[in-house]
Amino acid sequence: MRFIAEPIGLDLIHSFQIARSSDTKKQNVLVSLTDSGMVGVGEAAPSAYYGESQSGVVDALRPAYEILSEDPLNMERLDRKICATVPNSAAARAALDIALHDLVAQKLRIPLYRYFGLHSDDTPLTSFTIGIDSLDIIRRKTREASQYPILKVKLGAGNDLDIVKTIRLESDAVIRIDANAGWTVPQATALIPKLADLGVELIEQPLPAEDYDGLRRLRINSPLPIFADESVKTAADVPRLAGCVDGVNIKLMKTGGLREALRLIHCARAHDMQVMLGCMIETSVAVTAAAHLSPLADYADLDGNLLIANDPYIGVGVEDGKLVLPDSPGLGIREADDRAQCTRPGEEL
Repeated sequence: MRFIAEPIGLDLIHSFQIARSSDTKKQNVLVSLTDSGMVGVGEAAPSAYYGESQSGVVDALRPAYEILSEDPLNMERLDRKICATVPNSAAARAALDIALHDLVAQKLRIPLYRYFGLHSDDTPLTSFTIGIDSLDIIRRKTREASQYPILKVKLGAGNDLDIVKTIRLESDAVIRIDANAGWTVPQATALIPKLADLGVELIEQPLPAEDYDGLRRLRINSPLPIFADESVKTAADVPRLAGCVDGVNIKLMKTGGLREALRLIHCARAHDMQVMLGCMIETSVAVTAAAHLSPLADYADLDGNLLIANDPYIGVGVEDGKLVLPDSPGLGIREADDRAQCTRPGEEL
C-alpha cells in the first residue's frame, strides 16, 4: 500500500474556548492509503491535553509503513500491529484505523455503516457546540445555531449560570453542558440543580478526570445524568467508572480508532452506561467516520467539521439536527472544491 501523511491547517469560524484553552486554528493530519487503485482516507486531530501535536503525529506514523503490507481485510491482525507499532499516539492510530476502514468498505463496495451491521435511518441528532465567550458573542453564536435543536454549552469560566441563562433567553433548544473538568465538587453540587431548572439535559465531565470518588459522590445527588469524557479513553477505563457516571463520551482520537471505539461501546453497555459519540475539532473525514458508528449511540456530539471554515472534504450531513450518512462505499466522503487551501504537501512514509 502507498502511504501518505498530509499536514493540514484548519481555520475556526469562531475562536473556540473551553475551561482550559482557547483556539482559533487547528493543526491536523490527513492520511491516505492506496491499494489496487482505491484510496482510504483517515485523519488525526491531535490534542495538546493528551500530549499530542501535528509533528508528533507525523513522526509516530513513520514506522507504520512496515506493517501495511498486510491484507487490509485482515483488520484484527492489523489493529494489533498498529497498536504495537504506534503505541504513544492515539490520534495517529485513529488516522490509520479510519483510512483502513474506508479502504476495506470500498473494497467490499458497501458504506461503512453496513460493514458494522448498522442502518443509516438509526442515526441520532447531533448537538452543536457553543464555546465560552462574552455574553454578547454567545447571544450571536446562539442565533447562528438556530437550526440545531440541541446545543452543547462549554462552561468552567466562572460565569457559568449567566452563560446558560443568556442562551436560554435566545433559544428553547435542548442544552447539554460540558465543563471540561473545570469544576470542583462543591461548585458542581451548587450549579447542577440550577442548571436543571433551566432545562439542561445532562452534564459532561464536571470534575477532573481522575476524581472518581468526586464523580461518584456528585452522581448520587445530581438531578441530571453525569457523563465522562476526559476520564475515558479506551474500554479499559470503563470498569473504574462504573457507579461514578451515567454515560461516557467516546471519541476516535482518544480510542485510537473505530475498532477500539466499538469495543468501548460494548463495554459501556455491559456496565449499564449510556453512550455519546463525540469528536475533537476535526474535518468531515474523522467526523464522518464516527458518524458511521452513531446508530449505536444514545447521544451524538459530532459537529467538529461544522466549526471550521475550510473543511477539505464533504461527508456526513445534518438535517434538522439529524446526522445523514453518505451512502457510497467506504466513508463516502468527497473532496471539497477548495481542498488545497488548507493542506500542505503530503509526505510519503
